[in-house]
Amino acid sequence: MTEITAKMIKELRTRTGIGMGKCKEALQEANGDISLAIDNLRKSGMASAVKKEGRETNEGVICIAENGKSTALVEVNAETDFVVKNERFQEFATNLAEEICSLQSTSIDEFLTQAYSKEPSLTIDQYRATIVQGLGENIQVRRIELFPKKENATLVVYSHGGGELVTLVEIEGASDEEELAKDIAMHIAAEAPEYLSSNEVPERVIEHEREIAQAQVKGKPENILNKILEGKLKAYFNQVCLLNQKFVKNPDLTIQQLVDQRGKDSGKQLVVSQFLRWKVGE
Repeated sequence: MTEITAKMIKELRTRTGIGMGKCKEALQEANGDISLAIDNLRKSGMASAVKKEGRETNEGVICIAENGKSTALVEVNAETDFVVKNERFQEFATNLAEEICSLQSTSIDEFLTQAYSKEPSLTIDQYRATIVQGLGENIQVRRIELFPKKENATLVVYSHGGGELVTLVEIEGASDEEELAKDIAMHIAAEAPEYLSSNEVPERVIEHEREIAQAQVKGKPENILNKILEGKLKAYFNQVCLLNQKFVKNPDLTIQQLVDQRGKDSGKQLVVSQFLRWKVGE
């Protein structure tokens, strides 16, 4: 039997909102498997909305850089918050974001082999090694992303907590919708959507949610069963899909309705084409 630790119970509580005692019982029944414990709690009807967050994270920072061609993001991790706040570490992360923009890099493996522009005798990875030696901690480039700038589109990046959480949203149909894009980017930070729309939810995920829903409505009359299942799937989409979510600043509107309303007011066809939400360590 796997030992059920206080840390495991706390994580399950954070992700489900269930009391500590029930979380401990669920973990014991699942032999310490948090994912199985969550599924069992949901099947029993005790847990509905489940947060992805709560997982153990590394220390680090997410940096942003822009030029005329694109916007770049990079996450750089270290062992301690003390090093992350170090000026040399912060400069290193900023330099990497600028290099990604300059090189138009999309692959982290290829990026690390490129020459560092400020000291061409070093590759990016060798530059990283000098920072490791100087600061005395393992430092890793966790992930990078490059977003080319498009005509007739607005792209906004929102950074929270000094680079601990960064969101990005792109709206096609206008190049001057910064206010709308920022509102949506801040909403993404708060509500943590996983997909843009229900069309993007993988079939395996839908089948898993349908299995959970069927366990919750077991014993219901056959003539209303499908309607209940449809309602539960719709509630799931409303929880995890950005365009279905209630706008945090005005819950009377979904994000889709917010965008449609702004498009109507401006006389433009506005579409949220993509978004990103990065939290350090996830």
